[in-house]
Amino acid sequence: MSANSQLTVAIHILSWMALVERNRPGPVTSERIALSVNTNPVVIRRALGLLQKAGLVQSQRGANAGWVLAKRPTAITLLDIYNAVETGPLFAMHHSTPNQTCPVGRGIQPTLKDVYGGLERSLRRDLAKTTVAQVLAETVD
Repeated sequence: MSANSQLTVAIHILSWMALVERNRPGPVTSERIALSVNTNPVVIRRALGLLQKAGLVQSQRGANAGWVLAKRPTAITLLDIYNAVETGPLFAMHHSTPNQTCPVGRGIQPTLKDVYGGLERSLRRDLAKTTVAQVLAETVD
């Protein structure tokens, strides 16, 4: 099982955009962002689409086309980004119902739902404490 890197890529994108905005405000292209992330611009465009739906970035068309932050970096939390890019729960249950005549099969899902729910709440609480501005400050300052 491999880990999902969508959240990491999205945080990288927004942190990079915040850095660029600091030095030279204006739209940036997915190609420029892709150079920092070291990935294909298509991957960046997909992530930007999700971030746009969440109201975190805006696209600009025309001669100076590209992407800009829709909010200040101090107003974008990692939870905002997580909510934009992660579609499912942190952990999933079995794909099929376990054997209900087995004591473990009968009781495992309710037990794990409680454990996983607590982890999800803790993750969300921690992500809400950190902003893109803080990530950028710890990364480059």
